[in-house]
Amino acid sequence: MTFKKLIISITLSVSIAAAAFAAEPTKATVTPASTPAVAAPAAPSAPAMSVQGAIAPTAAVAPAPVKQRQLKANKVVTLSMFAVIIGITLSVVIWAAKQTKTAADFYAAGGGITGTQNGWAIAGDYMSAASFLGISGLISLYGYDGFMYSVGWLVAYITVLLIVAEPCRNAGKYTLGDILSFRTNPKPVRALAALSTVAVSTFYLTAQMVGAGKLMALLVGVPYKTAIIGVGILMVGYVVFGGMTATTWVQIIKAGLLMSGATLLSVLVMAKAGFNPIHFFDMIVNSPDIQDHVSKLMLKDGINISGTSAGQRFLEPGLFLKNPLDQISLGMALVLGTAGMPHILMRFFTVPTAQAARKSVIVAMFIIGTFYVLTTLLGFGAAISLTPQGIISVDPGGNMATLMLAEQLGADIAPIIGDLFLAFLCSVAFATILAVVSGLVLAASAAIAHDIYVNVIKDGHADQHEQVMAARITSVVVGAVGIIIGLLAEKANVAHLVALAFAVAASGNLPVVVLSLFWRKFNTAGVVSGLVVGTIASIGLVMVSPNMTYPKVVAAGAKKVVVAMEKKQAELPAGEMLSEKDTKALAKARIDELKDGTSMMGLDKPLFKLKNPGIVSIPLGFIAAILGCLLFPNKRSEDMFDEVYVRQNTGLGMAKAVEH
Repeated sequence: MTFKKLIISITLSVSIAAAAFAAEPTKATVTPASTPAVAAPAAPSAPAMSVQGAIAPTAAVAPAPVKQRQLKANKVVTLSMFAVIIGITLSVVIWAAKQTKTAADFYAAGGGITGTQNGWAIAGDYMSAASFLGISGLISLYGYDGFMYSVGWLVAYITVLLIVAEPCRNAGKYTLGDILSFRTNPKPVRALAALSTVAVSTFYLTAQMVGAGKLMALLVGVPYKTAIIGVGILMVGYVVFGGMTATTWVQIIKAGLLMSGATLLSVLVMAKAGFNPIHFFDMIVNSPDIQDHVSKLMLKDGINISGTSAGQRFLEPGLFLKNPLDQISLGMALVLGTAGMPHILMRFFTVPTAQAARKSVIVAMFIIGTFYVLTTLLGFGAAISLTPQGIISVDPGGNMATLMLAEQLGADIAPIIGDLFLAFLCSVAFATILAVVSGLVLAASAAIAHDIYVNVIKDGHADQHEQVMAARITSVVVGAVGIIIGLLAEKANVAHLVALAFAVAASGNLPVVVLSLFWRKFNTAGVVSGLVVGTIASIGLVMVSPNMTYPKVVAAGAKKVVVAMEKKQAELPAGEMLSEKDTKALAKARIDELKDGTSMMGLDKPLFKLKNPGIVSIPLGFIAAILGCLLFPNKRSEDMFDEVYVRQNTGLGMAKAVEH
């Protein structure tokens, strides 16, 4: 692939995502024979369009009120299912431990994973608890904007397929440092690559660990600290004894369970709508509870909207991601960040051929694409069956929406089915977290053991036994640190850490990987400047962005709600009062209106207005890498490009690519 073709590929991928993320509501009506779409919100006084046709129904048909249950899994049934899944995965670890004898076995499963197996493993590595629980929960509370996250993660694999899968498999060996160090000064490059890998893995790992602890505490009553320690011990065991082989099969098992549970639940959701997609979306538009929820969200912006106009608004952009630039920035981070995630890059070293690497990406894209379509159904289905208000009453972030939906739909068949279905999905969520954290621990430990210990400290002079021992010891240390961070972060808001991990990967890792593979003049100065500037820029911008908590901003938003509610009260007939829900919202807003203080960085309001820094930090990473090369040229790096080019296109000499 030439540099020109590379730029075209990147531009194509980003353009697809940007177009999706920046999509504005369009004023279009839909006939029953056409693809379901959504009309733009009409003025509050005008009749709204229905997604079922050009004429709005004369009366809204709302689902029967659903009695809300407290979400509490049957402890005996759930823990039994946990035990079964843990037993199966531990048996895999015991089998894998017998196969893991060399460094290649530990880091890359000896290159013996097939393309199909690796595709399922990539999907298992990628479909985290944030995807399974977070995306559907986001859709259940914010509608279309939650769906945008799914689009970003799916389109991301176009970048992986077109740009990094085959070249990385052919040019590297075990880690990101292997790819970057071949024609550069290996010691500083490996050290920085390892630090970047550890940073990205830590951000992602922390979010997963906190999620595991809170999930177990909420659903099964297992204390947070006990859950964190239990997950930590299991993930360390998977990695230390089974290495990449065990991690791969745990991810495959988890992906199979996750797809099975999501498919079954989606079928039950669509059965409620008579398997009619048009009717399904019509139910959303005409749900009084969704309309009320959207009305309150819009009040925060000082906009008064109600009725089917509010229902329509749930199916349009802007309830959560209000700034088009923020949508584009998020899309860039997701699309380009995936190609720079260390635990995803590692997966391409596990297959025997470049063809298998490409096949694994295609298989993963199919599985992930199907999964995100299902999460969309689950999110909207939860909004219809449970109501956004019911979901928020259990978890304000909406993360329990899928599990609540499973319990509700199962109980509609029979109470015991509800308990079993909830227990099964709790177990799947637990397995999901175990698989993802194992992959992250393996990536971080490989960076420290292989890049820093073996190649920087030992200068590449370590036998197979010593390399495997270093990897296992490092895995224990990384796992222990992960447990400690998880315990310390119990009360912290870690929701932004997943997006931050993708932003760092897109801003620091991706520019240097791409330029190292495809630009002749790229050298050590480029790697160092790209990694340092991209990483610092992305982290720094997040720290001064709206992701942090700003008490004065919260107070200002609450003041808008108070003003809107008081205006609504004034417009009511004499003697009539606000509804109970409106009264509670007004009372809460009056409390929030009194908040004062500064953010973690001592700021009254965000300096950087976007929630995701990708639109700024990604170009900065590329510019820094390019300027570093131009300011400090290196003839040796240029002369070695031809060998790198041959390796990445043919795979010849791959095993020796990092042994110089």
